[in-house]
Amino acid sequence: MPSLENLRKQAKLILRWHRDGYYPVAAQIRTLPRYQHMTDHQVLAADFKLSDAQELVAKQSGFGSWQALKAGVATMTHPVAKTSTRPVLTAAEPQLFVSDIKASCDFFTVKLGFSVSFVYGEPPFYGQVQRDAACLNLRHVDAPPIDPALRDRESLLAASITVGTAEDIKQLYLEFQAAGVTFAQPLKHEPWGARDFIVQDPDGNLVLFAGPAK
Repeated sequence: MPSLENLRKQAKLILRWHRDGYYPVAAQIRTLPRYQHMTDHQVLAADFKLSDAQELVAKQSGFGSWQALKAGVATMTHPVAKTSTRPVLTAAEPQLFVSDIKASCDFFTVKLGFSVSFVYGEPPFYGQVQRDAACLNLRHVDAPPIDPALRDRESLLAASITVGTAEDIKQLYLEFQAAGVTFAQPLKHEPWGARDFIVQDPDGNLVLFAGPAK
């Protein structure tokens, strides 16, 4: 659990992002029920105070309110011994380089069952798609930063996504197959005990989906 001071700073940062019109923060704010039916533009134009940002931080930390979070932090703080804790990494978001943000979003939503978390810029140059806990960031580039021939020859992956069970990976492969997805590698058993396949997006990015073999 971060210190209360760090949580206060986090709330102030969210408030500043909202005031600055920083689009990615709109997706976070929409997790509050009163904002969930708003578009990014509406969220950023809405009245949003420090107390709202504190409520958001509290809910992200698993508490019902800012007051409950403060009480929880106080309870979890040892009055005598001060222990050193190791930072916890909570997520990873691979970044794919694409030539057209809209076309890429369409591919991931229509073909792979993702949803668009946000797009940013006019015209869009950055975005994120998400399916369950898997997030992929999309960055517009005018030319591929990696030589396509090298990527294809060496099977250079842009991202790896894991699923829970052997049945999940099989069903996911069949789902993508029915959607007409292009596979750089079909579903196969690997010597190290995994079962995986590789999808190729419209820009040639290779995305690995893997699960246990049994």
